[in-house]
Amino acid sequence: MNDTMNPKTWMVLLILVVSFAISQLIWGGVIRPAADTVMASGGTVAMTNLFVILKDTEQQICFALMLFCIALMFYKLFNLSKQEPLYNNDFLESFPKNEPLDVDKAIAYLEASDFRDNPVMATWLNCLRRFKTTEDVQNAAQAIGESADSIATSLESGNGMVRYIIWAIPSIGFIGTVRGIGTALAQADEALAGDISGMVASLGVAFNSTLVALFISILLMFLMHLLNQAQDAMVLKTQHSCEKNLLTHLHQ
Repeated sequence: MNDTMNPKTWMVLLILVVSFAISQLIWGGVIRPAADTVMASGGTVAMTNLFVILKDTEQQICFALMLFCIALMFYKLFNLSKQEPLYNNDFLESFPKNEPLDVDKAIAYLEASDFRDNPVMATWLNCLRRFKTTEDVQNAAQAIGESADSIATSLESGNGMVRYIIWAIPSIGFIGTVRGIGTALAQADEALAGDISGMVASLGVAFNSTLVALFISILLMFLMHLLNQAQDAMVLKTQHSCEKNLLTHLHQ
Protein backbone atom coordinates (compact mmCIF):
# COMPACT_ATOMS: atom_id res chain seq x y z
CA MET A 1 0.00 0.00 0.00
CA ASN A 2 2.87 2.35 0.78
CA ASP A 3 4.32 1.77 -2.70
CA THR A 4 0.95 2.51 -4.28
CA MET A 5 0.41 5.86 -2.55
CA ASN A 6 4.01 7.13 -2.44
CA PRO A 7 6.60 7.65 -5.21
CA LYS A 8 9.46 5.20 -5.56
CA THR A 9 12.98 6.15 -4.49
CA TRP A 10 14.22 6.78 -8.04
CA MET A 11 11.27 9.08 -8.68
CA VAL A 12 11.93 11.02 -5.46
CA LEU A 13 15.56 11.55 -6.47
CA LEU A 14 14.52 12.61 -9.97
CA ILE A 15 12.04 15.14 -8.59
CA LEU A 16 14.73 16.50 -6.25
CA VAL A 17 17.24 16.94 -9.09
CA VAL A 18 14.64 18.58 -11.35
CA SER A 19 13.60 20.94 -8.53
CA PHE A 20 17.16 22.17 -8.01
CA ALA A 21 17.71 22.43 -11.78
CA ILE A 22 14.60 24.62 -12.15
CA SER A 23 15.67 26.84 -9.25
CA GLN A 24 19.14 27.24 -10.76
CA LEU A 25 17.65 28.27 -14.09
CA ILE A 26 15.38 30.83 -12.42
CA TRP A 27 18.04 32.26 -10.12
CA GLY A 28 20.86 32.24 -12.66
CA GLY A 29 18.78 33.52 -15.55
CA VAL A 30 16.34 35.92 -13.94
CA ILE A 31 16.60 36.72 -10.24
CA ARG A 32 20.34 37.36 -9.74
CA PRO A 33 20.80 39.43 -12.94
CA ALA A 34 17.74 41.50 -12.02
CA ALA A 35 18.98 41.93 -8.45
CA ASP A 36 22.42 43.07 -9.67
CA THR A 37 20.76 45.67 -11.91
CA VAL A 38 18.60 46.99 -9.06
CA MET A 39 21.51 47.10 -6.58
CA ALA A 40 23.69 48.92 -9.11
CA SER A 41 21.21 51.78 -9.04
CA GLY A 42 21.92 52.18 -5.32
CA GLY A 43 19.67 53.61 -2.64
CA THR A 44 17.91 52.04 0.30
CA VAL A 45 14.81 51.28 -1.80
CA ALA A 46 16.82 48.68 -3.71
CA MET A 47 17.14 46.56 -0.56
CA THR A 48 13.35 46.09 -0.47
CA ASN A 49 13.14 44.95 -4.09
CA LEU A 50 11.77 41.41 -4.51
CA PHE A 51 14.70 40.27 -6.65
CA VAL A 52 17.18 41.54 -4.07
CA ILE A 53 15.30 39.76 -1.29
CA LEU A 54 15.39 36.46 -3.20
CA LYS A 55 18.90 36.60 -4.69
CA ASP A 56 20.93 34.70 -2.07
CA THR A 57 21.81 31.00 -1.97
CA GLU A 58 19.70 30.16 1.07
CA GLN A 59 16.56 31.51 -0.59
CA GLN A 60 17.33 29.48 -3.72
CA ILE A 61 17.73 26.29 -1.69
CA CYS A 62 14.46 26.95 0.15
CA PHE A 63 12.68 27.53 -3.16
CA ALA A 64 14.06 24.30 -4.64
CA LEU A 65 12.95 22.33 -1.58
CA MET A 66 9.53 23.99 -1.82
CA LEU A 67 9.18 22.76 -5.42
CA PHE A 68 10.29 19.31 -4.29
CA CYS A 69 7.71 19.14 -1.49
CA ILE A 70 4.91 20.50 -3.66
CA ALA A 71 5.67 17.91 -6.35
CA LEU A 72 5.59 15.08 -3.79
CA MET A 73 2.33 16.32 -2.27
CA PHE A 74 0.64 16.69 -5.65
CA TYR A 75 1.78 13.19 -6.56
CA LYS A 76 0.12 11.88 -3.41
CA LEU A 77 -3.04 13.91 -4.05
CA PHE A 78 -3.18 12.62 -7.63
CA ASN A 79 -2.96 9.03 -6.39
CA LEU A 80 -5.68 9.74 -3.85
CA SER A 81 -7.94 11.12 -6.58
CA LYS A 82 -7.51 7.89 -8.54
CA GLN A 83 -9.07 5.98 -5.62
CA GLU A 84 -12.41 7.81 -5.89
CA PRO A 85 -14.05 5.52 -8.49
CA LEU A 86 -13.24 2.45 -6.38
CA TYR A 87 -15.08 3.44 -3.21
CA ASN A 88 -18.51 2.53 -4.59
CA ASN A 89 -17.37 -0.63 -6.38
CA ASP A 90 -18.58 -4.07 -5.40
CA PHE A 91 -15.55 -6.06 -6.46
CA LEU A 92 -17.48 -9.30 -5.90
CA GLU A 93 -20.57 -8.32 -7.85
CA SER A 94 -20.12 -11.40 -10.04
CA PHE A 95 -20.67 -13.56 -6.94
CA PRO A 96 -24.41 -14.07 -6.24
CA LYS A 97 -25.47 -12.64 -2.87
CA ASN A 98 -28.27 -15.18 -2.46
CA GLU A 99 -25.72 -17.97 -2.10
CA PRO A 100 -22.97 -18.55 0.51
CA LEU A 101 -19.76 -16.88 -0.58
CA ASP A 102 -16.97 -19.17 -1.77
CA VAL A 103 -14.22 -17.39 0.17
CA ASP A 104 -11.28 -19.16 -1.48
CA LYS A 105 -12.62 -18.37 -4.93
CA ALA A 106 -13.32 -14.75 -3.92
CA ILE A 107 -9.76 -14.30 -2.58
CA ALA A 108 -8.26 -15.79 -5.74
CA TYR A 109 -10.48 -13.52 -7.84
CA LEU A 110 -9.37 -10.38 -6.01
CA GLU A 111 -5.70 -11.38 -5.99
CA ALA A 112 -5.83 -11.72 -9.78
CA SER A 113 -7.16 -8.18 -10.11
CA ASP A 114 -5.03 -5.32 -11.41
CA PHE A 115 -6.09 -3.39 -8.28
CA ARG A 116 -4.82 -5.98 -5.78
CA ASP A 117 -2.20 -3.54 -4.39
CA ASN A 118 -4.75 -0.75 -4.07
CA PRO A 119 -5.57 0.12 -0.43
CA VAL A 120 -9.30 -0.50 -0.99
CA MET A 121 -8.71 -3.92 -2.57
CA ALA A 122 -6.07 -4.78 0.04
CA THR A 123 -8.64 -4.09 2.76
CA TRP A 124 -11.13 -6.41 1.06
CA LEU A 125 -8.50 -9.14 0.93
CA ASN A 126 -7.58 -8.71 4.60
CA CYS A 127 -11.22 -8.96 5.57
CA LEU A 128 -11.80 -12.10 3.48
CA ARG A 129 -8.67 -13.78 4.83
CA ARG A 130 -9.79 -13.07 8.39
CA PHE A 131 -13.25 -14.45 7.59
CA LYS A 132 -11.69 -17.57 6.06
CA THR A 133 -9.67 -18.17 9.23
CA THR A 134 -12.35 -17.38 11.84
CA GLU A 135 -15.58 -17.91 9.89
CA ASP A 136 -16.94 -15.04 11.94
CA VAL A 137 -18.37 -11.87 10.41
CA GLN A 138 -17.58 -9.81 13.50
CA ASN A 139 -13.90 -10.72 13.31
CA ALA A 140 -13.92 -9.96 9.59
CA ALA A 141 -15.44 -6.54 10.30
CA GLN A 142 -12.74 -5.93 12.90
CA ALA A 143 -10.13 -6.69 10.24
CA ILE A 144 -11.51 -3.79 8.19
CA GLY A 145 -10.82 -1.36 11.03
CA GLU A 146 -7.34 -2.79 11.56
CA SER A 147 -6.57 -2.49 7.85
CA ALA A 148 -7.81 1.12 7.85
CA ASP A 149 -5.46 1.87 10.75
CA SER A 150 -2.61 0.25 8.82
CA ILE A 151 -3.37 2.41 5.78
CA ALA A 152 -3.40 5.55 7.93
CA THR A 153 -0.04 4.58 9.47
CA SER A 154 1.43 3.90 6.03
CA LEU A 155 0.24 7.24 4.68
CA GLU A 156 1.63 9.07 7.71
CA SER A 157 4.97 7.29 7.34
CA GLY A 158 5.10 8.28 3.67
CA ASN A 159 4.78 11.95 4.66
CA GLY A 160 7.90 11.80 6.83
CA MET A 161 10.27 13.31 4.25
CA VAL A 162 7.92 16.21 3.47
CA ARG A 163 7.45 16.94 7.18
CA TYR A 164 11.22 16.91 7.72
CA ILE A 165 11.83 19.37 4.87
CA ILE A 166 9.07 21.68 6.14
CA TRP A 167 10.89 21.66 9.48
CA ALA A 168 14.32 22.11 7.84
CA ILE A 169 13.46 25.08 5.61
CA PRO A 170 13.30 27.63 8.49
CA SER A 171 16.62 26.21 9.72
CA ILE A 172 18.17 26.89 6.31
CA GLY A 173 16.83 30.45 6.56
CA PHE A 174 18.43 30.78 9.97
CA ILE A 175 21.75 29.61 8.51
CA GLY A 176 21.49 32.55 6.11
CA THR A 177 20.80 34.82 9.07
CA VAL A 178 23.90 33.63 10.91
CA ARG A 179 26.00 33.94 7.76
CA GLY A 180 24.74 37.46 7.08
CA ILE A 181 25.30 38.67 10.63
CA GLY A 182 28.78 37.14 10.69
CA THR A 183 29.69 38.89 7.45
CA ALA A 184 28.24 42.17 8.74
CA LEU A 185 30.33 41.99 11.92
CA ALA A 186 33.44 41.34 9.84
CA GLN A 187 32.74 44.66 8.09
CA ALA A 188 32.41 46.63 11.31
CA ASP A 189 35.69 48.48 10.67
CA GLU A 190 34.44 49.74 7.31
CA ALA A 191 31.19 50.88 8.95
CA LEU A 192 33.10 52.78 11.63
CA ALA A 193 35.08 54.44 8.85
CA GLY A 194 31.82 55.67 7.33
CA ASP A 195 31.13 53.05 4.63
CA ILE A 196 28.06 51.15 5.82
CA SER A 197 27.00 49.76 2.41
CA GLY A 198 28.71 46.41 2.97
CA MET A 199 27.21 45.96 6.42
CA VAL A 200 23.73 46.89 5.17
CA ALA A 201 24.00 44.35 2.33
CA SER A 202 25.12 41.63 4.76
CA LEU A 203 22.30 42.37 7.17
CA GLY A 204 19.94 42.19 4.22
CA VAL A 205 21.13 38.64 3.60
CA ALA A 206 20.57 37.87 7.27
CA PHE A 207 16.96 38.98 7.45
CA ASN A 208 15.85 38.17 3.91
CA SER A 209 16.80 34.50 4.15
CA THR A 210 14.72 33.98 7.30
CA LEU A 211 11.83 36.00 5.88
CA VAL A 212 11.64 33.90 2.69
CA ALA A 213 12.10 30.62 4.57
CA LEU A 214 9.23 31.41 6.94
CA PHE A 215 6.87 32.33 4.11
CA ILE A 216 7.72 29.09 2.27
CA SER A 217 7.29 27.06 5.45
CA ILE A 218 3.85 28.57 6.08
CA LEU A 219 2.76 27.75 2.52
CA LEU A 220 4.00 24.16 2.76
CA MET A 221 2.33 23.63 6.14
CA PHE A 222 -0.99 24.73 4.62
CA LEU A 223 -0.56 22.31 1.70
CA MET A 224 0.43 19.57 4.15
CA HIS A 225 -2.77 20.22 6.07
CA LEU A 226 -4.82 19.80 2.87
CA LEU A 227 -2.97 16.57 2.07
CA ASN A 228 -3.62 15.18 5.55
CA GLN A 229 -7.30 15.97 5.21
CA ALA A 230 -7.46 14.16 1.86
CA GLN A 231 -5.63 11.15 3.29
CA ASP A 232 -7.91 10.96 6.33
CA ALA A 233 -10.94 11.13 4.02
CA MET A 234 -9.46 8.33 1.93
CA VAL A 235 -9.07 6.07 4.97
CA LEU A 236 -12.66 6.71 6.08
CA LYS A 237 -14.02 6.12 2.57
CA THR A 238 -12.05 2.88 2.30
CA GLN A 239 -13.47 1.62 5.59
CA HIS A 240 -17.01 2.66 4.66
CA SER A 241 -16.70 1.03 1.23
CA CYS A 242 -15.74 -2.32 2.71
CA GLU A 243 -18.44 -2.21 5.36
CA LYS A 244 -21.07 -1.26 2.78
CA ASN A 245 -20.16 -3.58 -0.10
CA LEU A 246 -18.15 -6.49 1.31
CA LEU A 247 -19.96 -7.38 4.52
CA THR A 248 -23.20 -7.87 2.60
CA HIS A 249 -21.57 -10.87 0.91
CA LEU A 250 -20.45 -12.33 4.22
CA HIS A 251 -23.85 -12.00 5.89
CA GLN A 252 -25.53 -14.18 3.33
